[in-house]
Parts: sequence; structure tokens; C-alpha cells
Amino acid sequence: MKSRREMLEEFVAADPNDSFSRYALALELEKAERADEAIAQLQEVLARDESYVAAYYHLGRMLAKAGKDAEALGVYQRGIEAASKAGDQKTRSEIQEAIEML
Repeated sequence: MKSRREMLEEFVAADPNDSFSRYALALELEKAERADEAIAQLQEVLARDESYVAAYYHLGRMLAKAGKDAEALGVYQRGIEAASKAGDQKTRSEIQEAIEML
């Protein structure tokens, strides 16, 4: 039986533009303590779909955890813009809180 991560990897391979599957794969990779791969997947989500607002929060969080505060801040700032444009106040607030904790 395939793991959740393996199934998500197959979904991403079948449709590289599937933001949700790539985002979910990143979170699975993070759980598996494969942070660099998780970060790369979230960066790819945003390169392909800059309106996928949830990815900004998690990417910023992972970068901050990796000690890359300046890079995290840049991601968070782009996330606030994207969340504002999308009218997603919940994610915008979460990102704003994350910036304040940096």
C-alpha cells in the first residue's frame, strides 16, 4: 500500500500544475523531516500559482525555522499582498502574526 506522500508524488508527477497536491506533498515532506524538499515544493507552488495564499504562510514558517529570517520575511510580505488581493483575511492575519513573531 502506498503512503500518502507516494500518492501525492504521483499526483504531482501526473499534473505538475496541481497546486493543492504539491502543497500537500510539501507538508508531508516536512512531517518526514525533509525540510529542504518541502521548501522547494512550496517555492514551486508559488512559482506556478502566486495566488495560492496558504503556501506563503507555510513557506515563510519553514524558512524561519531554517534560520532564513530575511527570506521568510520576503515570502510573508508577498503573502500579505496575495491574501489581500484574494480577500483572504484569515490567512492575511496569520501571516501578519507570523511577521510579528519573526
